[in-house]
Amino acid sequence: MLSIGDMARRSGVKVPTIRYYEQMGLIAAPERSSGNQRRYTNAELDRLTFIRHARDLGLSLDAIRELLHLSEQPEMPCVEAHVIATAHLSDIRKRIARLKRLEKELTRIEASCNADHVGECRIIHVLADHALCESEH
Repeated sequence: MLSIGDMARRSGVKVPTIRYYEQMGLIAAPERSSGNQRRYTNAELDRLTFIRHARDLGLSLDAIRELLHLSEQPEMPCVEAHVIATAHLSDIRKRIARLKRLEKELTRIEASCNADHVGECRIIHVLADHALCESEH
């Protein structure tokens, strides 16, 4: 049996986050010792490690909850897992495209400014007037 501190060290998940995952129902409330300390099993550590890895990949708690549910049914087809992963990948690609547009516009704005004083600063002027941007971002 593992204490919450052991779980935190072995999984890389902070203690308050472990408690939060318990409150959210991602991890079952553990057994308690006679001293009222949480006691976890290795299976719960594996589940926590799964959650951490999924969070590191940017998956939402709802998606993780669904994937955990799927993982408990090993005979099911994995089409639902693919749907979740594909949707998340699509969202990531949209965010990357938006970030690239932001980078391009901010690079243009920054390069267009060679003022010595804020009153003449092109960066400040463009930020004050979205119409001065070259593209929608």
